[in-house]
Amino acid sequence: MIADGALRGDELPSVGTEVPGPRARRWVERLAQSECPALTARRRRRAELSGTEHDPIVWTEARGACVRDADDNIYVDFTAGFGVAMLGHSRPSVIAAIQRQSGRMVHALGDVFPSDRKIELEERLSAAAPWPNAKVILGLSGADGIEAALKSAVLATRRAGVIAFEGGYHGLAHGPLAACGYSARFRQPFAGQLNADVAFVSYPAKGDRAAIEASRQGVARALATGRMGTVLVEPVLGRGGVVEGDGEALGRIVQMAHAAGAVVIADEIYTGSFRCADGWCLSGLSWSELPDIVVLGKALGGGLPISACLLRDEVAVAWGDPDGEAVHTSTFLGNPLACSAALAVMDELEDPTVRASVRAQAEAFWSDVIEPVAGDDRCGVLGVGGRGLLVGLRLDGGLRRVLAVMRAMLERGYVVLPGGVKGDQLTFTPPAVLTDAQRAHGRETLRAVLCEVR
Repeated sequence: MIADGALRGDELPSVGTEVPGPRARRWVERLAQSECPALTARRRRRAELSGTEHDPIVWTEARGACVRDADDNIYVDFTAGFGVAMLGHSRPSVIAAIQRQSGRMVHALGDVFPSDRKIELEERLSAAAPWPNAKVILGLSGADGIEAALKSAVLATRRAGVIAFEGGYHGLAHGPLAACGYSARFRQPFAGQLNADVAFVSYPAKGDRAAIEASRQGVARALATGRMGTVLVEPVLGRGGVVEGDGEALGRIVQMAHAAGAVVIADEIYTGSFRCADGWCLSGLSWSELPDIVVLGKALGGGLPISACLLRDEVAVAWGDPDGEAVHTSTFLGNPLACSAALAVMDELEDPTVRASVRAQAEAFWSDVIEPVAGDDRCGVLGVGGRGLLVGLRLDGGLRRVLAVMRAMLERGYVVLPGGVKGDQLTFTPPAVLTDAQRAHGRETLRAVLCEVR
């Protein structure tokens, strides 16, 4: 039941103060006293570049497609909280599952004495995997999942080298960071602690013959060294520019890797759980040969932190040294609350009605919002990329304009984010619960802002 005055989730924006408002400003002043200065400095740089303020709003409530801030302003969240709230913020089935579990147990003993919820979730994930008899390693974040995948690959191949792709983003923990093709700036301060044997190659973007050939050649050269045990790839680049990979080319890369004895990791942290209108984005792109590891995160937990590294059985056996210690574990492995939330999400996504609704939402977002705006010459859109509910609009004016548009949209009640290696994209990962009215209002707001901010 929704209390009087609480968000329903289907509201249109309602912004009655400056952004941020006076209450949020007091929260931000408190934040500045304890927050890592890197984040405060980032906001200052954005303000200097765009000529607009970038102090944040402070969220106090979220439901469906909407969030409320500390000043009681209501926004429509076109990011779904970095893609996490794919089924909507505070999804009733997820909240109910968390509440039920919180009355029973909120913590177990990880991999020593696991909870029943952990076992149930791993069974469900194994059954949903692209191959039979899959094994599962749970984590707390997408970066956790990638670290587990990289460790699995090096155990299976005994080769530490990694082939990664320009524009790829897999999280910023040390293992994934070494393979971060999104920006060398993220790697450079920590280079001395990172895997030095990483080969970055061109991403095989759909329809880009030159990039596809450059990718093939780069992978072939790297494999020829004999040092590469892993290929790490996103089916669609997320933070790196919302670029759809060429399914045929990615399938050939998997074949090349397997021929050389390497393991392929598909990073579906952003694209999985039906965000790209298919359970696995790699199946929607029709890869001719399957990878060996798939990593899920974000939407899997419905708002709670959890990730899953799914292993082909032939790869998983590399962990099976009966005389060794458990060399990959953590205190909160398989946390019962997070597992309960993930089970509720899986229940929803296994419902054909929900799947059909997600696909319909993706089609409607493209037809009602993206295509009309991209087709309007006044808006200064240079390109459109993505798949399903993962969309990027590349704007003329580069990062400066993107930041200014992002701020103007926030002031009008819409949450969007910058993206792309050059920061020249507006990115959208909306929840699959938008109303017709929210899409129509969002379209006209976006069109007006793009025409205004040049």
